[in-house]
Amino acid sequence: MLAVSAFAGDAHLDGLLKGVETRYNRAKTLQVLFREEYTPSGPGGGPARRSESGRLVLEKPGRMRWDYSQPQGKLFISDGKIMWLYTPSENRAEKMKLRESEDMRAPLAFLLGKLNFEKEFRNLQARPEGTATRITAEPKTGDLPYSAVEFVVTVENRIREVKVTGFDNSILDFTFDEERLNPPIDGKLFQFQAPPGAEVVEGGA
Repeated sequence: MLAVSAFAGDAHLDGLLKGVETRYNRAKTLQVLFREEYTPSGPGGGPARRSESGRLVLEKPGRMRWDYSQPQGKLFISDGKIMWLYTPSENRAEKMKLRESEDMRAPLAFLLGKLNFEKEFRNLQARPEGTATRITAEPKTGDLPYSAVEFVVTVENRIREVKVTGFDNSILDFTFDEERLNPPIDGKLFQFQAPPGAEVVEGGA
C-alpha cells in the first residue's frame, strides 16, 4: 500500500509539473500584478525588510517590464539582451547584460518560457494548501545563491507564489494576481530611456 501511495503521489506531482510547464512555456506574452516581499536574515527581518508591488508585462523570449507602483517610479526592463534597473530615489539607471544574471533566473524561469523542473531542481515534493498545491524544491547545483524554492500552484496550473530562500536565510517572496496569458503588448514597453539627468552605470552584481 505504501508503494502504491508513493507511486500515485509521484504521478500526481509529475502531472502537475508538466501542466505548469505547458501553461507557461507555450505562452507568448503575459501580464500579471505582483507583490514582492524581501525579508533579510536575522530575527525580525531588521530594518532592511521591504515590500514592493506593481505590474509585470512579458513577451518571450526574455523581454519583460516590471513597473513598480510601490515604490513609485521604480522600473526593471529587459529587451532580451540588456537589463535596466532604474531607481527613482537616486535617479540612477543600472545597465547589465542578461547572461550576467542567469544564475538567479531559475526560480522565475516560467516568466521567460524556459521552465523545466526536472532540469533545474531536485527533491521536488508537493503538499495540498487549500485548493492549491505547494511545491518545494532545491537547486540541482550548489553554486547558486539560493538553497530552496517553493511554488504555490492553483488547480488551473497557474503559479500564484514563488518563494526563494537564500543561503543566508534571507527570503524573497513573489505573489502573482490577475494573470492574463497572451494579451497584446506594445514592443516599445521594453525599450528603456534614461530620464533627464539620471546617473547611468554599468552593473554586474
